[in-house]
Amino acid sequence: MTPHSLNINHSSTNYKFWIAGGLLALGLLLTSNNSHADEIDDFVIEQMKARKIPGLQLAIVKDQKIVKTAHYGLSNLQDSVAVDKDTVFTINSMTKAFTGVAIMQLVEQGKLELNTGIAKYLTDLPLEWRELTVNQLMSHTSGLPAIMGKFAGLISSEGIDASWEIVKKKPMEFEAGTKFKYNQVNYILLGKIIDHLSGMPFVDFITQNQLNKVGMTKTADAGFAHFEKIVPHQARAYTYYKTGKLTTISAEFAPVLRTTAGMTSNAEEIAKWSIALQSGKLLKKKASLKTLWQPMLLKNGKTAGFNNHINGYALGFPIINRTEHPAVTSIGADRSALVIYPQDNLSVVILSNLTGALPSTFIDEIAGFYYPDMKAENGFGLTPDIKLLWQALESNGYDKALQSVTQLQKEKGIKFNESELNTWGYKLAGRNKLSKALEVFKLNTQLFPKSANTYDSLAEVYWLLGELDRSVFFYNKVLELQPDNGYVKGQLKKLKAEKN
Repeated sequence: MTPHSLNINHSSTNYKFWIAGGLLALGLLLTSNNSHADEIDDFVIEQMKARKIPGLQLAIVKDQKIVKTAHYGLSNLQDSVAVDKDTVFTINSMTKAFTGVAIMQLVEQGKLELNTGIAKYLTDLPLEWRELTVNQLMSHTSGLPAIMGKFAGLISSEGIDASWEIVKKKPMEFEAGTKFKYNQVNYILLGKIIDHLSGMPFVDFITQNQLNKVGMTKTADAGFAHFEKIVPHQARAYTYYKTGKLTTISAEFAPVLRTTAGMTSNAEEIAKWSIALQSGKLLKKKASLKTLWQPMLLKNGKTAGFNNHINGYALGFPIINRTEHPAVTSIGADRSALVIYPQDNLSVVILSNLTGALPSTFIDEIAGFYYPDMKAENGFGLTPDIKLLWQALESNGYDKALQSVTQLQKEKGIKFNESELNTWGYKLAGRNKLSKALEVFKLNTQLFPKSANTYDSLAEVYWLLGELDRSVFFYNKVLELQPDNGYVKGQLKKLKAEKN
């Protein structure tokens, strides 16, 4: 199973849906204005083919100037409509970043304190909720019960009000500040706080204090209704997640959920917003931006996020906390992302119409056209131990993986981590280095033979290579260790159908 999954609810999903299968017949139309245009455009088109992304917009900011915009492919497959500069995309959870800025604007106005119990701002709260802080809500460390089920559905078929009453009666899932768990209830409460303290609906507050200030006219005109109204130039949304085949998404969000996933926007306008945010146009104090991007520490003193790569969460912004080229991100529905590299004065925006595109996993490669040390081919993004192993395998051959590990363990005293190896394997698979990924996943099963996850990943890459019998064999190894693994049973059914 992949450690990187970032779907609409950030639950566990599978990389197979965007790596495997036939390629879409893409009309890869583009316009571009950059000295790196040929290289970057070629890279983006390659990623679109590998991930079967129908349509995509790109914007790059360097030194607070937009240095490249481009658009590719189709916004609407049904009617063969090309993506262009005016196309807008639903951005789902990227909306949370705008909510975070709104919260900090209220802090600057002296109306809100981040570490005060929310009962100061809201009434009719369950007793256990009253001492939760805005910081804990913003960073998904509150422990609140969930209101969303599978595929973004509410927990009650009777609608948002009934679901809200159920949530208020549920017990807390964990002690506040002890864990990270992505939860939309946090942002429902934040929307209520913004409504109360600003004296207007949060949609109006964000529009007046961010969209209008930046000149995000397409975003403002599209509003926060997602797919619930007709929006000119709006791209359709697609996914392979539901059935393994391309399907259309038409999710709707109740008004109270629109602080968490309501907005529709445009790559160039988000690039302008990124510039405005970093240049003091949206937040007056430098300390406010620092607070906005400061990842929340758990009670154990560590940060936590979606995975080993996106390993922290601040005020509406997931954080990539690393020594080299740390980054602040905003991610939506596995299909769109903004990645800001504060130390490098660089930002990259990708909006796409495929849930499962996972642009946050390849934006570093785009940044690598400006900072070559960020290229995966140069070992960027690997942990120190995995980087040593990468150097050894590049020199000695990936088929010598176990021998190289044995030597590094003996000479360096390294104890390799299953999750880090798995992450590396998926990075290789994502770059279509399947033979190398295979050897890494084989190695993981040799080092961690009692881990079902290692066999799952190995089965997956065999499937990608078309070796279906080997894939079946290793999925059955998973079931030996986890007889009740419903996901793997489903994969075996799909394999059986494919073989027949």
